[in-house]
Amino acid sequence: MPHNQYQSIIDAAIRCAYECEHCADACLGTMPECARLCRDCATMCWTVASFTSRSSRFIPQVVRSCIEICQACTNECKKHDNEHCQNCAHACHQAVEAYRKVVSVAGVA
Repeated sequence: MPHNQYQSIIDAAIRCAYECEHCADACLGTMPECARLCRDCATMCWTVASFTSRSSRFIPQVVRSCIEICQACTNECKKHDNEHCQNCAHACHQAVEAYRKVVSVAGVA
């Protein structure tokens, strides 16, 4: 996959990381499990953005790990009715969809 084809993945990763950071801050102290998952997800999404921006050969492995974390964050945030959790769940879901494209192109299960 050429570098310029990663732009949509980088955009999804950055949006997800941003929403997760915001959600984690808002949930800190009141919903600790949500805050922890959001922090984990943000860290991994920043990592995906970094790896894809430099066309690392390890993109499929990093993305595969991030899919699992983003899905867990989506599931947790969907449980909560507040806007920041719903925005986070949506961004995580979109990131998962973008990441699955990388995994399928790379032929990684």
